[in-house]
This record gives sequence, C-alpha cells and structure tokens, in this order.
Amino acid sequence: MIHMIDKKKNIKRTNIIQLILGVIILILVNVISYYVFTRLDLTAEKRYSLSPATKKLVKGLNDEVFFKVYLEGDLPSGFRRLANETKEMLDEFRAYSDNIQYEFVNPSDNPNAKERNDAYRLLVERGLQPTDLRVNNKGQSSQLIIFPGVIVSYRGHEVPVQLLMTQLGQDPEKVLNNSVQALEYNLASAIQKLIQPIKPRIAIIEGQGELTPAETYDIQRALSEFYNVDRVTLNHKINSLSVRLKADSLTEKLVNKYRAIIIAKPTKPFDEKDKFLIDQYVMRGGKVLWLIDPVFACLDSLKYGATMGIVNDVNLDDLLFNYGVRPNANLVMDLNALPIPLKSGQVGNQPQLDFFPWYYFPILTPLRNHPIVNGLNAIKTEFISSIDTVEVPGIQKTILLTSSPYSRTVNAPVYIDIDIVKEKPDERLYNKGPQPVAVLLEGNFISAFQFRIPPELANNKELDFQSKSVKPGKMIVVGDGDIIKNQFHISKGYVLPLGFDQFTRQTFGNKDFILNSINYLCDESGLISVRSRELKLRLLDSTKTSKQRLFWQLLNTIAPILLILGFGIVKYRLRKRKFSC
Repeated sequence: MIHMIDKKKNIKRTNIIQLILGVIILILVNVISYYVFTRLDLTAEKRYSLSPATKKLVKGLNDEVFFKVYLEGDLPSGFRRLANETKEMLDEFRAYSDNIQYEFVNPSDNPNAKERNDAYRLLVERGLQPTDLRVNNKGQSSQLIIFPGVIVSYRGHEVPVQLLMTQLGQDPEKVLNNSVQALEYNLASAIQKLIQPIKPRIAIIEGQGELTPAETYDIQRALSEFYNVDRVTLNHKINSLSVRLKADSLTEKLVNKYRAIIIAKPTKPFDEKDKFLIDQYVMRGGKVLWLIDPVFACLDSLKYGATMGIVNDVNLDDLLFNYGVRPNANLVMDLNALPIPLKSGQVGNQPQLDFFPWYYFPILTPLRNHPIVNGLNAIKTEFISSIDTVEVPGIQKTILLTSSPYSRTVNAPVYIDIDIVKEKPDERLYNKGPQPVAVLLEGNFISAFQFRIPPELANNKELDFQSKSVKPGKMIVVGDGDIIKNQFHISKGYVLPLGFDQFTRQTFGNKDFILNSINYLCDESGLISVRSRELKLRLLDSTKTSKQRLFWQLLNTIAPILLILGFGIVKYRLRKRKFSC
C-alpha cells in the first residue's frame, strides 16, 4: 500500500515538473520569436514563400498600402479559390509589414439595380474588367458579373490589378493556376509602381520611318505608368542618348540618359553614325527592344488581290549579327493564324463578310517558363520573320517566342495572293516545326565598331568610346514591328487597346509581352523573376471521382471518425494497464 502511495506521488511530481517545463519552454519560444522572425514553408514548390525582392519591397514600406479586393460573395469554386489564394498572399505580405491592409468586398451586394450598375461602371472606369458568367443553380440559369481584381491605394494614388489572366484556348484550370502563380508579382509590382519616387526614363526612337506616336499610343500610355517615356530622334547627336556628368572634380564621364530604348518597325536605313550611337549606348549598359520587320508587306495592298513581300533593309544586320542574332529575310506562315474578314458575297446592298485564317499572321502561344512570357495570353503578329541565333562568346540566348509546329517559311521576295484563303492548305508543306521569332540576348557585348570606327568619329574625344560593355547587358529582338502597333476603330478612328483585334473581338497578349519585356530589361530589383514561378496542378482524376463518388465520400467522412475512435480505445487500454494494481 505504501509502495502504491509513493508511486502516485512520484507520478504527480513528474507531471508537475513536466507542466512547469512546458510553460517555461512556451514562454521562451514566445520571447525568442518576438526578436527572431522566421517562417517555415513545407510545400514542395514553396508556394507560401515570398521572393527576396518582394520581402525587401514590403519591408521597406513607410506608409499604409491598402488593397480593396473585389472577390467576395457567392462565387463559383474557381473564383473562390482565387479569392482564398489572394487572401493568403496578402497575409504573407502582412507578415513582413504592418503597413499592408486589405478588405474584400462584393460589388454585386447592392440590391438596387441602378446603384449596382453605377458601381460596375465606376470599377470599369478605374481600370478593372468584369467577367460575365452564366451560373446554373438548382436547374435555373442566372447571370453573374464578377470583377476579379484589386484596387491598390497608397498616399492618395491608386492602380488597378487584374487577378484573372485570360488565355485563349487554355483549360479553365490552367488559366486559374496561372493566375495564382502570378499573384505575387502582380501585387508586388503594383506596390512598386505606387511607391517609386522617380520613374526611370526610357525612349522610343524616331527618325527612320518607325511607327508613329498614334500607332504606339496605347503602349506608350501603359508604359508611362512605370516610366517616363520620351520620343527621341538620334540625328547623329551624342547627347540624344547620353549625357556627360562629372565623375569627380577633374574628370567627366559619358552616361546613358535612358534605362532602355525601343526601336519599333523602322522602314528607312540607319546610317553609320546613328548605329554607332546605339552601339555605344549598349556598351554603356543600355537595354534595347528591337522590333524589326526584315520583310516589308502591307495588308492594305491586298485589296487589289495580291501584293509583294520585299526585303526591308534598314542596315542593322551587321549590328545584330555582332550581338548574336540574324533576322531572316523571310515570312513565317502558320496554320495557327489570325482570321481576317474578306468579302464572300453580297446580301442586298450590304457586303457579306466571312473570316478566313490568314497564314501570314501567326498567333504565337508562349510556352516557355520565362519571366517575360510565362502565363501570357496568345500574341498576334503580322508578316513576322524568323530569327537565327549566332554563336557569340559570352552571350546567352533565350528563345522567347516561336510559331506553332505547323508552320513554314517563304523567302523574300514573295508573292502574296489573297486567294490562298479559298483553298485548303497542303499540311505537308507546314511541317518545318516551330520557328523562333523573338530572342533574348544577355551577357557582355562587344562593340560592332571595335575595329571600324567611322573616320569622322575616330578622333572625337567626347565620344568616350567603349570597345566592350561596361557591365552585362540585355536586349530583345523580335521579327515583327507590328507587334507593338495598336489598331484604330474603322468607322470612328479612335485608338483601340494594344492587342485587341476589332474584327475577331479578341484581346491578345501583345501589351503584356511588351510591358514584361521592358520591365525585364529595366528591372534591377529582381522582382520580375517572380513571374517564372510555377505551381503544380494537382487535380483529381475526374473519371475516378465520377465513378467512385460514393466510396470516396464515405471514406472521407467515416474513416477519420473510426481512426479517432481506434486511437481513443488504444490510449484507454494503455492507461488502464499502466495504472492498474
């Protein structure tokens, strides 16, 4: 009996000691966690871990950034998942900064139809695009308008963020997954856009028959949200792209005025002096987006039934070859092409129009997991040419865009006949595989004028000639100048958004491609790299879930209960055996 009493006292003493130690450990953990902040992400793809660039951005906030998310209410499952993922991402932001605040609202919550429509109109004016869905509820079909977006506010300024990334021809689950993948970048870039004190400067080059300000109006407007955009004519002027600044009290140094320049569809040859200015701009660390048409062809000429595609020599081949690419004097023809309207008959006084795929206008579907093109919508092109890469030491080449596997090339000069749309294409001809049409070049470039400086420039000390780049550089070369060109409304003449095709009423990813390209070229924080993040789809097998629905429902409801009961019975028996006499 005494032994039994002593045994119970020892057990009681042990339990008290364990309780005290547990409380002490809990207090220590809380004290340490107050001074040492860390988070653990055990997911395979680190889906709940922010990139270092995002952490630095969020931690550096010195005032409140407010996110108003319009994903609330009775949403379909896909949009509910997007809303949950958005909330989790914003919570992750808040873990690193108390200046992140958010609110989820339902724009359809107002029972008054007029006030609700006024709210919709205001959201559209502020930059959010609605998604119109047909929802079946208990056999009844109803219309549901959703605004899958966010308005981000900071110190009286705001920017819209579209959360749903539309992609032509993509499975809804894939579109949703890509939208979740892009959450961190889209939200973080909105913060960066709002808080940057001084916008970097970029320039659109003029003077060689490039696209007009009206033809690039929409992209210039979009770029101006991130950058100060100038239009610059080189005209042999050293200070067109650079400025001389004092390096110290005795010396001066020539530095670039612009973070990046855009050369959009030149139609006149560059002379050697202007090429020299561009080359030295690159050697001083400048970035270039080349949008070149190696072949000139015009769709408007087809109203006569046919036209010619001729070589468009703008005297840039030697420069680009030296950097690592060779645009080809050909046109890519692709069975995956943009339809164009053609007159097929007459009904009364009205012409009857039908749409036919125009094989000279390939639709490019980005497939690479690269920050510039990852998750982008399809991109429309007009008379695009292929690009070959050239072996240049120290230069890394990345193919960003290609045509589809069902494509071919035709060399210039080429006779382009509108009648090809009336005949079924010979698929045996479209078997050349994907043709590269956009290439990213990165590395240490060597000057194309290293051994051939123009005589009139050789003795000019003000040029501060560089034979190789002072730091690793970047440039992107695209075999189509029209990729940046916006359309105009046919009857009223106003500018349409870049990427919107008024004939098919579809919006393509041209604007996002240009914005991502410039952001990648100009990015110094590393934030753009977040766009290459990939989240794996882990979808249920729809066939099994349909055939074995009852089994899996019972397994998921009954199995946990049986498991808990079994654990309780085992625990009870062990305790009974331990404390029995």
